[in-house]
Amino acid sequence: MLTGSEIRRKVLDFFVQKGHKEVHSSSLVPANDPTLLFTNAGMNQFKDVFLGIEKRDYNRATTSQKCVRAGGKHNDLENVGFTNRHHTFFEMLGNFSFGDYFKRDAIAYAWELITSPQWFGIDPNKLYVTVFNGEGGLQRDAEAYDLWAAQGVPKERIFELGAKDNFWQMGDTGPCGPCSEIHYDMGVAASDQGHTDCAFTCDCGRFVEIWNLVFMQFDRDASGKLNPLPKPSIDTGMGLERVAAVLQGVISNYGTDLFTPLTKRAARLTGKQLLSELGKEVHDKSSAASLFVIADHSRAATFLISDEVLPSNEGRGYVLRKIIRRAITHGRLLGQTKPFLHEMVFAVRDVMQDAYPELKETCDRVSKTILAEETRFAHTLDIGLRRLEDVIRLSQEYGTPAGFDRPELPGEEAFKLYDTFGMPLDFMQDAARDQGIEFDQAGFDAALGEQRTRARASWKGAAKQTANPAYQQLPKSRFEGYGQTRSDGCEVLAIIHNGQGVQELKGGQSGEVILDHTPFYAESGGQVGDRGWFYSDDHNTVVADVTGCYSPIQGVRAHQVVVKGGSSKTPPSFAQNAKEGWGTLRVGDRVDAVVDVERRVATMRNHTATHLLHAGLREILGKHVKQAGSLVAPDHLRFDFSHFTAVEDEELQDIEDLINKELLRNLKVETLTEVPIDEAINKYHAMALFGEKYGDKVRVVRIGDFSTELCGGTHTAATGEIGLIKILKEGSVSSGVRRVEAVTGEGSLAHFRADHELEKVVSTFASPTLAQKARKDGAPSADEISAHTETVSPADALKAELEKKDNEIKRLTRELDQVRMKSASSSTANVGEKIKEVKGVKVLAHRVDNLERAQLRTLVDQLRDKIGSGVVVLGSASNGSVALIVGVTKDLTSRVQAGKVIGPVAQKVGGKGGGRPDLAEAGGKDASALDAALDGAYGVVEEMLA
Repeated sequence: MLTGSEIRRKVLDFFVQKGHKEVHSSSLVPANDPTLLFTNAGMNQFKDVFLGIEKRDYNRATTSQKCVRAGGKHNDLENVGFTNRHHTFFEMLGNFSFGDYFKRDAIAYAWELITSPQWFGIDPNKLYVTVFNGEGGLQRDAEAYDLWAAQGVPKERIFELGAKDNFWQMGDTGPCGPCSEIHYDMGVAASDQGHTDCAFTCDCGRFVEIWNLVFMQFDRDASGKLNPLPKPSIDTGMGLERVAAVLQGVISNYGTDLFTPLTKRAARLTGKQLLSELGKEVHDKSSAASLFVIADHSRAATFLISDEVLPSNEGRGYVLRKIIRRAITHGRLLGQTKPFLHEMVFAVRDVMQDAYPELKETCDRVSKTILAEETRFAHTLDIGLRRLEDVIRLSQEYGTPAGFDRPELPGEEAFKLYDTFGMPLDFMQDAARDQGIEFDQAGFDAALGEQRTRARASWKGAAKQTANPAYQQLPKSRFEGYGQTRSDGCEVLAIIHNGQGVQELKGGQSGEVILDHTPFYAESGGQVGDRGWFYSDDHNTVVADVTGCYSPIQGVRAHQVVVKGGSSKTPPSFAQNAKEGWGTLRVGDRVDAVVDVERRVATMRNHTATHLLHAGLREILGKHVKQAGSLVAPDHLRFDFSHFTAVEDEELQDIEDLINKELLRNLKVETLTEVPIDEAINKYHAMALFGEKYGDKVRVVRIGDFSTELCGGTHTAATGEIGLIKILKEGSVSSGVRRVEAVTGEGSLAHFRADHELEKVVSTFASPTLAQKARKDGAPSADEISAHTETVSPADALKAELEKKDNEIKRLTRELDQVRMKSASSSTANVGEKIKEVKGVKVLAHRVDNLERAQLRTLVDQLRDKIGSGVVVLGSASNGSVALIVGVTKDLTSRVQAGKVIGPVAQKVGGKGGGRPDLAEAGGKDASALDAALDGAYGVVEEMLA
């Protein structure tokens, strides 16, 4: 029996023998694709190749791609653990043709691999295939039908289905085409519905799709018209977990060797007795489902965190947090209340490290991240339990809604607890039943549906379009900018204006210009694009300003330009243009491309400094630090990195000291070109950066033995050219991601000058001696300031002065509060005339302005004690806003509840509030209505006592 790892290897080896390039799995975070939440198919990393935006040096590929479907449009999360084949994380095996072979070879390869005794040897009598039937005005895929028949598939096993099952498209526009699926008959035991005599196309779970072959042969335009692609392509996907279940003879993916070690580990960690035959015969379905959830979710969490996704409250991090918390919840259902999920990371590593060796390096960091999330979730659950108790209590207090036999727990409130605090649905249902109230299931389901709609909308994005034909047909621009900042005699190959190819740009017009060779660096890898000028071939007259440069497709550099106009001088080669009015740039013209050197050099300083900063962060904070984003501009640099806590000031100082020492060593910045990717990582130990796509050959930037990274950017020749690196600030970007900003060169000089000016001002302000001298004799001299700051730094002096002022303010505030409280207490000395008896209950409504809420609480306690038994309503106006408080003595809370009294009173001042039966608070905006609101409090109590 083949293991899961052997199946993966066998598929890749088969296609390598067929001339395919084996390509390693891309990250679960799609590179430069905002339309996707996670990588969810093998073709994602080749999307730009299919669209014609990117070109590669091979036209056949095979991969085993890690995928996640747990959010956005593709979301299997709620089904995981309760079906045989749904997963959040899975591996997609596949083969791809980029304009090379098409249907004939794709179908022949697929049939050979799965049925040949030399490969998988699956019984053809267990297989069914489907083809597109041609509905919706589209052509029937007769070619695929005939090709399957030619492979020996009986016609009664070839089924023609509609577009829902057998027509694939990348988005509303772009590449699309019919597809063909291979299904396997798992037998009657696999039926989820207990069917014993069903036939193919029944969706009971017996017939399982194991391979989908997509034939991309059309390009759908904005009008919906299908235009034939000039080079049809192939994209296939085979789920490793599904084919492993077939080849290992089990009906559930969880019964394969890809999952059983994880399920056993989950059972040990939760103290649950493991079933004898997982995936075959389930005696305790609830426990088995929970173990399956933990096994599956531990794989997803391990790989997502390894790929730099961290738990947060938005986007990818939010989905990861839900996956982790769902696994923890199922552990609690099995009786495990202590952290356990972080231990599953090492089990995942042991199962998957052969195919994904990077897990050996990242597993410690992943485990720590999950442990922190487990600890946080335990605290969140405690808060959620208290919130649930409050919601149930309020539901009981407000009574039974119309049409119900008993009070109801609102579904919307329950969903908030489920979504925000991870409160399990069944737990809330049980709690409601135990308290004798209804659970609003319909309201909960409606809120859940709205949340899913929002999630899908937030990641709908805009479908990527095929590359502009004006770019697609161009040869690559030769980049000369690593060695020079000026290239003469560059030919204008194409001009784009308002998204369309044009032959010329007139004076004052803007557009994009493609040259055959250029020194301009195109924006990528966090480094901004170059700016500069185009000169005519007299080498003296500026033809156009270049405001930026980027790559619309791989290898092509688009210069964003504004053409000059109105020049009195006519360059010799532009004589023809001069007849029409100087200021026209045309396709075929030749220009000198000149980069703004000062701006380029400043950017180079910051880029080399970024590499030093990255290495310094890893040296001081730990090897778990990985780049999570960057910006390299001429005036500053910004660097995002993975780290769990704020970086202390002392650590920042250590990092700054370390990288500046490396800078002062004036180390040579060495660039290695055309290095095979495996050699760069394994021999040179170069760091591959998050979110970047790399080809087979890469560029390595090495700074002594301190830093080695894969990088295509421009750099200084030696570290000494940077001048000095000054870290400006450090802060949080999102959960688990920090950001450092810094300046170098002239930017650091400007910063130090500004600091020095501030230091002189601070020294004058913070030093009593110098301040007195300044008032008498004018500002102190620099020598006097310097002498004074030898023992006390300006920063320390300012801190001492501010602390002194702060203490003085606190003292005065306390005195003012005491005066206000004394005044308020005095005003209540004679409140007897304001106390009214309402149906035998004493009620006091009184106004005391300019009191804080804490003072109001103290005063209401004093007045409750004073009247003995009754209701006290106090109002305070300050700066136009209103604060209200209601206190009810304990003996009356069964008849009068403070929370119900304060609502109508607060409404009259434009506010709302609530609280306990004995004490409630509210705020308002209309101070002019406070007297009337307090007068009305007596009537509110009277209505409650009616």
